Amino acid sequence: MIKIVTDSTNYLPPDEIKKHDIRVVPLNVHFGEDRVFQEGVTIDHDQFYAMLAEAPELPTTSQPSPGQFLEIFSELIDAGHDVLCIVLSSKLSGTYQSALDAKNMRPDAHIVVVDTYSVASPLGLMVITAAEMAARGCTMDEIVARVEQMRRDMRVYFVVDTLEFLQKGGRIGAARAFLGTLLKVKPILILDDGVVKPLDQVRTKRKAIQRLLSELESHVSPGQPVQAIAMHAQVPDEVRELEAEVRRRFNCQRTIFGEVGPVVGTHTGPGLLGAAICPEAWPLEVAQVRDQKVYAPVPR
Repeated sequence: MIKIVTDSTNYLPPDEIKKHDIRVVPLNVHFGEDRVFQEGVTIDHDQFYAMLAEAPELPTTSQPSPGQFLEIFSELIDAGHDVLCIVLSSKLSGTYQSALDAKNMRPDAHIVVVDTYSVASPLGLMVITAAEMAARGCTMDEIVARVEQMRRDMRVYFVVDTLEFLQKGGRIGAARAFLGTLLKVKPILILDDGVVKPLDQVRTKRKAIQRLLSELESHVSPGQPVQAIAMHAQVPDEVRELEAEVRRRFNCQRTIFGEVGPVVGTHTGPGLLGAAICPEAWPLEVAQVRDQKVYAPVPR
């Protein structure tokens, strides 16, 4: 059987992780030189954001070691499984390289490592889709093709209260173009090809969310099925409103609702609101040509 391994920035609900026996390798959060926490193991979301609010300096993050991946890979391989490891963007973290190094330590085994060019709930959506396909008996090639299709088609937009965390954490990418703007402006950012890029900046968060949703709508035909995501950092009431609006605007086949944890929160800070969609194929009975593109069924 194919077993799925991922990293701790997937932010899937614990019951989904347990249900599909998904193995998770934690990234690390460092508060100063002597306090190191493993995400989801020795620090949870609420503990992290409370510590962040009191920290005199911003924390830093680090990837897992190859040895951490190797330990899990070996356990699964020795039990007779193949391994599909799906991790966050190599342009945001060294986690992908750590997983590759671990794979190379077991040349006798069937291990595939996929760089999703994504992070947080969009990564989680790819992971849960892969786990469901593995449970249905799909082949490794079928699952990898599906994850790669999701990587191509996923659209991820988010709004942050400040660029301070992205800047100091070194993950700001092309969004540095927004630095030095007025304090009250809310930057709208996209995760594109694995890096953070700027889209626009508006005066209020509400306007930013409306722009974000309009951008998402531009990527699908009316009524087209999608898998959707609404995510946040310590603003549960705001994300509930966002999730309701996503459900209203899109034909959601599945919606993932979640909070970004310590590693991503280190680089975004509290107040993040984000949404993502992954367009799905039209059912066969309604397949048609739209904008010169034929939507065919996705293998299930």
